[in-house]
Amino acid sequence: MIKMTKMKKISILLLAVCSTAIFGQNVSDYKYISVPVKFQTFKNNSYGLEAYLSKALKNKSYVVLPASVDQWPSEAKDNSCNVVNADVLNDKSLFTNKVILQFKDCNNKVILESKGRSDIKEFEEGFPDALKQALVKVGVSSPKAMLPAQAQSSNVTHTVQTSSSETTTASSSVSTTTSNYSNGKSDLQKIQIDANQFILAKSGSSVPFAVFKTTSKKDVFIVKMADGNTTIGYFENGNIVIDIPQADGRYSKEVFAGK
Repeated sequence: MIKMTKMKKISILLLAVCSTAIFGQNVSDYKYISVPVKFQTFKNNSYGLEAYLSKALKNKSYVVLPASVDQWPSEAKDNSCNVVNADVLNDKSLFTNKVILQFKDCNNKVILESKGRSDIKEFEEGFPDALKQALVKVGVSSPKAMLPAQAQSSNVTHTVQTSSSETTTASSSVSTTTSNYSNGKSDLQKIQIDANQFILAKSGSSVPFAVFKTTSKKDVFIVKMADGNTTIGYFENGNIVIDIPQADGRYSKEVFAGK
């Protein structure tokens, strides 16, 4: 029995490692992108890069959000984790115009960094040309299900945004259910997004503590933590268990009991 238990744990860990690339964040997973009014590393003149980037992203089917958060659609305004933040850094050298294009998630984690360079010496043409090169790595928007806004009751409904080749505004409403769990230190809500994923979020917050995605094994999940770490989780005796990565490379068992 002990040998079988060890084999089970090894197979689950291998599944987690193999699935990290599958469930890692990509810019193309997002629909909404926030572009700042001015890129801070360009002190006096950013050579129209903000407008250039916005236009290029729109051509890749992203929705570039307006500067005022009050004008954002509810999906973006009610949960900042539905938005990826873009930035362009001035990486100029003595004879070459160079930029670094970055995209960060709601936890300020870089999910894509792409460098571009141009041999055009004039700033007005060289910097946009460098940005054009950096944009090659950015895929076309193919958004996944939106995370819900803060749940207000045990049964809530939210809109899941879907992509379509025929329309950029297609959406469908799905019914979500919530239930409460606690590890004795934190009270969390389990919010079922769809048949293949659910999130744990701190009570009173719309920011996920962890996102669970189903695997080929029943009741075993790939878990994306808020800090960006990917691990495994599973159901055990009605509880939710997460293997929490530790600094020394080991894992600790965190049990969230149903309330």
